[in-house]
Amino acid sequence: MPKPTDIPSFAASQLTLLDAELQAELSETNALLSSHTPTALARAGLAILNLNVSSMRTGLGGKTVVELGLDPAVVAKGEKPDIPEHGIRVGDIVGVQDQPSGSAKKTEKKELVNKGVEGVVLRVKRENVEVVLDKEDADVPSGGKLWIVKLANDVTYKRMNQTMTRLEKFGDQELTPFMRVLFGQGSPTPLPSDLNDPSNPLYKLEWNDPSLNDSQKEAIRFALASREVALIHGPPGTGKTHTLIELILQLLKQKLRLLVCGPSNISVDNIVERLASHKVSMVRLGHPARLLPSVLNHSLDVLTRTSEAAALVQDVRKEMDDKQASIRKTRNARERRQIYTELKELRQEFREREKGCVNNLVGGSKVVLATLHGAGGFHLKGQEFDVVIVDEASQALEAQCWVPLLWVRASKLVLAGDHLQLPPTIKSLNSKESKVAKKEMTKSKDKSTKAGEGDSGKPTEKMTLETTLFDRLLALHGSPIKRMLTTQYRMHEKIMRFPSDELYDSKLVAADFVKDRLLKDLPYEVKDTEDTQEPLVFWDTQGGDFPEKTEDDAVAKGSKGMSLGDSKSNEAEAALVKMHVGNLIEAGVKAEDIAVVTPYNAQLALLAGMLKEAYPGIELGSVDGFQGREKEAVIVSTVRSNADREVGFLGEKRRLNVAMTRPRRHLCVIGDSDTISKYVPFVLPFLFQHIVLLAAFLVTQAQAYLGLWVRSGTPESVGIGFTLLQRQDNALRNVHTL
Repeated sequence: MPKPTDIPSFAASQLTLLDAELQAELSETNALLSSHTPTALARAGLAILNLNVSSMRTGLGGKTVVELGLDPAVVAKGEKPDIPEHGIRVGDIVGVQDQPSGSAKKTEKKELVNKGVEGVVLRVKRENVEVVLDKEDADVPSGGKLWIVKLANDVTYKRMNQTMTRLEKFGDQELTPFMRVLFGQGSPTPLPSDLNDPSNPLYKLEWNDPSLNDSQKEAIRFALASREVALIHGPPGTGKTHTLIELILQLLKQKLRLLVCGPSNISVDNIVERLASHKVSMVRLGHPARLLPSVLNHSLDVLTRTSEAAALVQDVRKEMDDKQASIRKTRNARERRQIYTELKELRQEFREREKGCVNNLVGGSKVVLATLHGAGGFHLKGQEFDVVIVDEASQALEAQCWVPLLWVRASKLVLAGDHLQLPPTIKSLNSKESKVAKKEMTKSKDKSTKAGEGDSGKPTEKMTLETTLFDRLLALHGSPIKRMLTTQYRMHEKIMRFPSDELYDSKLVAADFVKDRLLKDLPYEVKDTEDTQEPLVFWDTQGGDFPEKTEDDAVAKGSKGMSLGDSKSNEAEAALVKMHVGNLIEAGVKAEDIAVVTPYNAQLALLAGMLKEAYPGIELGSVDGFQGREKEAVIVSTVRSNADREVGFLGEKRRLNVAMTRPRRHLCVIGDSDTISKYVPFVLPFLFQHIVLLAAFLVTQAQAYLGLWVRSGTPESVGIGFTLLQRQDNALRNVHTL
């Protein structure tokens, strides 16, 4: 067994790493806000312009909720006052400020920032955005147009810092046997030897879902039998959340109390929605990102308004709302101060009444659900739970996972995730100083064994924030604490073969109803073409002049929701993407069933300009952002093509795993095999063995025309290029099938 983790040293290291990450995030945000105009930030999805206050009310905890909609002056007559597309999400920290002009100087911007207020986004609708203000006496700017701008989220860091600081000070007498296991200072209790014996009660479980496969049932029995910790490893498409729902129902049958968490609102809401169909009594803390009725009806916000105990706070809430409305009507400074004083007293009374209401609701619930960060709120401090379950654990920082573990009392932990997909995004690792070290880490990791690399208990790299609790526990205790789900319900068998062989020790099996399905078998009419009958297509641009290039802000700013800054793009490769999409659409595949993913934002911006208008339903996304998603057809644009054979993001096996496991029926990879071969040679045998190959000389004959089109936009040149590609592609497909 590996050396136990020294808890104070671990906590101190986490605090240092968290501070570096927060500084990286603050630095990036401050640089964006100070050096870009409001219009540029809005294009990047980081701001919403031309707003004004629609209403103000009192929310949970007595906080002021401001509703902002489009200023009527910017809405054309007869048009809906819908807010333009943006990247502001529930839970984001935002500033609500007077909107600066495009020519405003830094000193003017700073003055407007100081006069503005900060808050957390509570709800996002098409016609308005609701923000919960941080300060009770905050005065929202009024008079001109307002804007919302996304700020660095230091609230989550504060809670993680509080948690790690508390852990750092833990004495031996405070360590429970459960916590000792989590730090390798004790071994997990051995499982019963008769777990698979028909006489064992766990073997005779009555399943709520009879469709569960053998690996899912085994994982559930294992998690039920484990005393301290259990890891459920769910590769892409294997029904991980489906398995968790059955596990929760089985634990409830045992009269246990559960705290269920995830790193994001979406991961938690997904579980709430599925549990709701089983009529489970539960409370969802926080504010759901997807306000579906089945989720909303279980949220604490609604329950404190609709439960019997809610009547205790309704009269105070109404009085506070009346006071809020009167503030907006008066311009007299003395009157405003008087109202604020009265509001402060009302808030105190409101909080006291509400606390009793909340304690009754939360304390009486057998299942409480919250984000990892939300589990550290005052609602749960000191509460006792039998089991803490964390979904998407491989996407969560370890410090996040310790928030529920340290602020509530629990004796068992179940983590569900896939450590062979992408870890949390760490901005401090992308600094110039970190990139060289990270590349060396990647090379080291690729030399390790395949699926068992973490099971041996020998970490191959220095710990960073990318090392999750799932990773660390697997390194500490090895495969005995883990069970893997092995039947996948998403991909055609040939698409599945690469991740199964390279990362999952060849253990994945495609369910019968997915293993042979193709685009031509979609439930609507699709022509039987060479593309729709092929699950895998590789367009190899090696040998052709398809060079990558580095983009500047001008390109990156062209697509909403993307960060500004330099990135890589490949124009001729984007043209091939457009052609392949066109082929699929022409065959009858619906645009909404197609996704194009790429590792680079600049390529994403380029593709958006080429595809969005022509095919409005198509989905475009970064590889990282598409984790957890799926589509019938997915086209992967790898972008990199250079003499040095630098692959960048593609050198990370887990990123390739995510990119190539999104499709159900059709995967098309476009890239330069010569560039890919240096750092990711493991993918080439798979591509050449299974995928129809586009010959290099075919690309070479068409490249001049495609290149001319990219540079000049001449319709004739693109027509000639595409005709060449299509004519010779059809002739060579059978010859180059290996």
